Amino acid sequence: MLNQKDVQQIEESGHTVESVAKQLETFVRGIPFSNVVTTASIGNGIEEISEENQQKLVDLFEREKQQLELVKFVPASGAATRMFKFLHQFLKNYDPDEQTLNKYLKKGNYKALDTFLNNLKDFAFVNEVRKKIRELYPDYKTNKKGKRAHYFVKAMLEPEGLGFRNMPKGLIPFHKYKKYYTTAFEEQLYESAFYASAKDNAYSHFTFSEEHVSKFKEEFEAVKNRLTKLTKTNFHISYSFQKKETDTIAVTEDNKPFRDAKGNVIFRPSGHGALLENLNEVNADIVFIKNIDNVIIREHVEEVAHYKKLLAGKLLWLQQRVFEFLEKLSSENISEEEVKEVQSFLWNHLNCKELPKTKEALYNKLNRPLRVCGVVKNTGAPGGGPFWVKNDNGEVTLQIVETAQINMEDEHQKAIVSEATHFNPVDLVCGIRNFKGEKFNLKQYSDPNTGFISLKSQDGKSLKALELPGLWNGAMAKWNSVFVEVPLLTFNPVKTVNDLLQPEHRPNS
Repeated sequence: MLNQKDVQQIEESGHTVESVAKQLETFVRGIPFSNVVTTASIGNGIEEISEENQQKLVDLFEREKQQLELVKFVPASGAATRMFKFLHQFLKNYDPDEQTLNKYLKKGNYKALDTFLNNLKDFAFVNEVRKKIRELYPDYKTNKKGKRAHYFVKAMLEPEGLGFRNMPKGLIPFHKYKKYYTTAFEEQLYESAFYASAKDNAYSHFTFSEEHVSKFKEEFEAVKNRLTKLTKTNFHISYSFQKKETDTIAVTEDNKPFRDAKGNVIFRPSGHGALLENLNEVNADIVFIKNIDNVIIREHVEEVAHYKKLLAGKLLWLQQRVFEFLEKLSSENISEEEVKEVQSFLWNHLNCKELPKTKEALYNKLNRPLRVCGVVKNTGAPGGGPFWVKNDNGEVTLQIVETAQINMEDEHQKAIVSEATHFNPVDLVCGIRNFKGEKFNLKQYSDPNTGFISLKSQDGKSLKALELPGLWNGAMAKWNSVFVEVPLLTFNPVKTVNDLLQPEHRPNS
């Protein structure tokens, strides 16, 4: 399927012919669905921690953190395009010279648009848009309602306006305070001071798109003094880009390489699983992982921080015991009683239902990256959740699984998904160093069989794209994982612009 020109293109783009051939083989063979055995629930893979024990774990983290290297890892390369999907459709479908706005709204299902237009004054970006309107459309006030709405959306989204259409989600104004507005990027930094900081310093690592890095740098310079003044914390940011060599080849519906008009094969970004390469370059004792759009107004940040510190305290408590056991397993003399103690710990605290028998097997099971995942009660939102999954070897382990990885045409699998009590909000605290203080090579703990094939389009033609095992799904399949229930207050993603009208995104002051 590949010609000599393809081989040259593949090698010049940093890929190998062997890796591309494997990807093409995967499209033909398909990726097997995950075999979910049962949903995880309270007492069956998910821990509910009492208020008293919560405080003990928070105190443990507060005591230990001054001696630890802490980093907050924030995937932030996503564009805001989907956030404004219904507004793109409005610009495309509505002609204010042909029809009144009221007639347009009545003839279709435009509830989201109606909500947006009726609440313009409540959005953090409203003043910026109005300023741009005065520049671009001096006749704005003399026009009818439909034309004004059209102008507003154009000034907000289009390149000659504020250009939100192509802006990263992290730089969209989210929250409107009395004297200024804040972006999701600024709120992530502010929040880090409350749990991901030690000795008055907070370190955050963002994965940016290369084209947006200068804008993020400008934003950081604009807000860091304000943030330092508010939190008495010094902020340090580092960043990386999704690596080009993690892109995967696209294929047609009959699994032939998808080509552009010039006959070149097309490579596409391979989903958030590609960020395993970026995470693998971070070196710290504790890494907090959180998506860029999951932020909250400042009056709730201390409460959210409590639960981050709880997860970190739980990680430290587990890690201290894991490291003690690994020291014992490394020594020549370990009693049968101590072996049983290790097995008991694996069963009771690390969700291990098939216990290793030998000293070497116990060592290998314990000596791997550790994550504590906050999970929230299921609200019906699309996405992944915690499930008990059986792998090809018949081993049952606790995993985060996306719906796309499950065969929803299988009635039994579908029934298990419908019983899910909890949802994955991407709220992870990770231990990525071993008991000797050395960093794990995280790529060794990924399950390559847990990616998935998705349907996309380019230039009006359908194509199939290969997504790598998700960063918090298959890419962490062989980590030791613990799930802890946290409240819904900790999960406030902005998937559509109207989500910014929720109370969690509307400051009182």
